[in-house]
Amino acid sequence: MSSRTGRLEIGGMMCAMAMALGTGVASAQPADYPNKPIRIITDAAAGNANDVTIRLLGEQLTQMWKQQIVVLNHPGAGGGIAARTASQVENDGYTFYVPAASAFLALKGAPGVSPNLPVVIPRDYQPVAMLTLQPMFIGVSHKLGVSSIKELIDLAKQKPGEISFAANGRGRITHLTMELLQERAGIKLTFVPYAGGPPAAMNDVTAGRVGIVLEGYSGMGGAIEGNSIKGIAVSTLERLKEFPNMPTVAETLPGFFAGGWTVLVAPNGTPEGIIRKVSADIQKVQANPEFVARLGKLGAYLTKMSPKDVMDFVNREQETWRPVLEKLAQSENK
Repeated sequence: MSSRTGRLEIGGMMCAMAMALGTGVASAQPADYPNKPIRIITDAAAGNANDVTIRLLGEQLTQMWKQQIVVLNHPGAGGGIAARTASQVENDGYTFYVPAASAFLALKGAPGVSPNLPVVIPRDYQPVAMLTLQPMFIGVSHKLGVSSIKELIDLAKQKPGEISFAANGRGRITHLTMELLQERAGIKLTFVPYAGGPPAAMNDVTAGRVGIVLEGYSGMGGAIEGNSIKGIAVSTLERLKEFPNMPTVAETLPGFFAGGWTVLVAPNGTPEGIIRKVSADIQKVQANPEFVARLGKLGAYLTKMSPKDVMDFVNREQETWRPVLEKLAQSENK
């Protein structure tokens, strides 16, 4: 075979490979994607902070893509039901999953923790986008007779274990935030889990059967605004500009910070082109001032992240909360 013929054959092979790769890329992200409704699975109960956030995002993406975004709520088992459901879907880019932060923070094998948890990136799912960061608001029953975190701490020290708090499930970020508060403040409270989150707990808090409730503002803002409960603090380091009269926990316990966060993930094997498109389009939505303002009124805030940024963020959060989780597991095993 002459050198010229060899070069021609090699050149032909390279062209064929390039065509094949081009076809692969095209098939990875169809030109008409999405061409049918997209489902988002969440472990959030209908009406709670994460659910509201996902639905607001869904409205924006529906307008952009001209395809319906269908939110599927699967609360229960500390996020385990949704995790199991999401693990069984096709990786065609038409089903995504939004776990609560606590689904990433569960301790594997701890009592009461679903075997589907914790979610690990990238072992279980591909990161797509950060949706929101959501500080926790602390509300109390008027019958508790306190108006600030300091007064709550003082009362809890007088009545160790007698004051209860409602959060949306064992091991979820609301529960963990209160565990961190107890540790920092040196107090003992009693945890009352509500699978339906604050909407399910609100009557009990209003009636004084439970003293404290913790959630994102969208899940309990109506009760605070209607004065059926009293908002006493938010878990950010500094006061939020939308809520300038709401003190922070950090004003009483310096450095205290805790918050929920929601990320969108996709089943492993979802075409990379689709991952990139969905991530980029969500960032376009997050640049919409009207959308930003709507979330801000709900106490939710946006942080644009690439898929890699999401993975790094989740890994850092898992490291931050692991000591709290391990201490909680140890105390429950005694």
